[in-house]
Amino acid sequence: MAETFLSDLSQVRLFDILKPLLLGKKTGILSIKGKENGEIFLELGSIVHAKVGPSLGEDAFNLIMGFRAGKCSFGADVIPSERTVPISTEQLLLNWSYRKQEWEKIRKIIPSSNAVFQLSPQSNSEDINIKADQWKVLALTNGMRTVAEVTEMLKWDEFRISRVLYQLIQSGLLEKGEEPKPLGKKLVKEAFFSTVEMELKRVMGPVAPFIIEDKVGEFGLTKESFPRDRAGFFIEALCEEIPQEMKRKEFLRAMEDFLVREQ
Repeated sequence: MAETFLSDLSQVRLFDILKPLLLGKKTGILSIKGKENGEIFLELGSIVHAKVGPSLGEDAFNLIMGFRAGKCSFGADVIPSERTVPISTEQLLLNWSYRKQEWEKIRKIIPSSNAVFQLSPQSNSEDINIKADQWKVLALTNGMRTVAEVTEMLKWDEFRISRVLYQLIQSGLLEKGEEPKPLGKKLVKEAFFSTVEMELKRVMGPVAPFIIEDKVGEFGLTKESFPRDRAGFFIEALCEEIPQEMKRKEFLRAMEDFLVREQ
């Protein structure tokens, strides 16, 4: 199958890549390859199948639309062997848009998978109706486990966990706890992330802050609890997002010089 390279997600949103394929009523497979790999199959401009890891259909589509890195290619006239999206493409996109808005709202309360929550003292004497999913999350939320750890224990996706946590916080049952700090490890200095953002903007423009936030989340940390001994790995991960080799070297050299000065 001959594939045509379309763009890199560090430069453009996935929706902006998908939109002309839908409007052009294309048939084929949109492949995203990077740290995460995903596939979206179209038939005459309709999305009929999506796959990422073990996830299929609408769940897979939502996960793929959250990708912030990867190279996108399109293989024309490829027919899927299965159809896992039974709803219309219009409804699929509408559902994704609602989920995206909800996710942005949740992120204001639960900024990273390293966040920790604990039981909150109840001043409200009224009975609270707790659903089955909420009980499962509540039973594992002990003020020490991170969102990532609860996600792994329940084998759910992060959005589902975060949505239930958000509901429990809004009902007053949970409150934010203190995020664990790496024991015995020094943290990066305050100037580290401001320098990273400044240098990445030089080579990638205004998308730099969003890429940095995504990468910090992928590391399961926050800027306030980022250990110094992982700074080098973080810089390498950011380098993978810079498509032009010359600019990648420029960024790496600037950050290496900064880290040497900060030692």
